[in-house]
Amino acid sequence: MERGKMAEAESLETAAEHERILREIESTDTACIGPTLRSVYDGEEHGRFMEKLETRIRNHDREIEKMCNFHYQGFVDSITELLKVRGEAQKLKNQVTDTNRKLQHEGKELVIAMEELKQCRLQQRNISATVDKLMLCLPVLEMYSKLRDQMKTKRHYPALKTLEHLEHTYLPQVSHYRFCKVMVDNIPKCFYV
Repeated sequence: MERGKMAEAESLETAAEHERILREIESTDTACIGPTLRSVYDGEEHGRFMEKLETRIRNHDREIEKMCNFHYQGFVDSITELLKVRGEAQKLKNQVTDTNRKLQHEGKELVIAMEELKQCRLQQRNISATVDKLMLCLPVLEMYSKLRDQMKTKRHYPALKTLEHLEHTYLPQVSHYRFCKVMVDNIPKCFYV
């Protein structure tokens, strides 16, 4: 009986040693695994170790399979979500494309309207500038007309006063216009009419 207990103790000791070796193989870097494996092959229980190793491999395979099955459902759920997101992204892309097309169309109309507004404002500025220039020329023309009337009616003294006023006050303001030169050229003739 004592022999049986001894064999059993040896067997437990060998099992513990095999368990230690398996843990070492699982946790050790592959470069350092040689001495560990050598201790297995040097021992007498090589076949038993291989059985334990096979059992351990099957256990790890089952754990890997469980983990994969567990994560596979998450993977499938993630793919399903991605497909939904892809559909929503496609809808969003279509909406953005449609909005862009509408904005481009509306933008063209706005550009045309802005160009028309620009032309109108340019015309308005030109008209305003023209009115200002005409307002500047109007007193000169009135004064010139008054001078001609005075000359025709032979009222020479008031005509001289008007001429002096025209030459010193009004004509210098509009001297850069062609009609002013014509007026200046015609003034001496007015006195002889």
